[in-house]
Amino acid sequence: MANPVVTHQPGAGGYGTNIQTGEWSTGLCSCCSDILICALGFFCPIALSCYTANKYGENCCLGCLPGGITALRTHMRLTYGIQGTICNDALMTACCGLCEVCRMAREIRIRNGEISL
Repeated sequence: MANPVVTHQPGAGGYGTNIQTGEWSTGLCSCCSDILICALGFFCPIALSCYTANKYGENCCLGCLPGGITALRTHMRLTYGIQGTICNDALMTACCGLCEVCRMAREIRIRNGEISL
């Protein structure tokens, strides 16, 4: 018996993400789209940083290291095909650190299918 011919390649399972556009799935200040992450970031930002690193597959201590969140954001952006630069990663984590960690955590949860937009 002959094997079937594949005529269509499977598409990426995006879970509502902006994979094709090269952008983050949520905005910087879109905390209302995931109240759990927003509350964790507000009450215990170190725990959110560790949670984000761990959910991404890195050691949870990365969230506590100087420059760790910048490195995590850069790697996440490159892995997910999100446009930007390393300089922008550093500025975003330095100037809007808590909001950026919240967005990164939301991105991971969206791409893992844990929440939807």
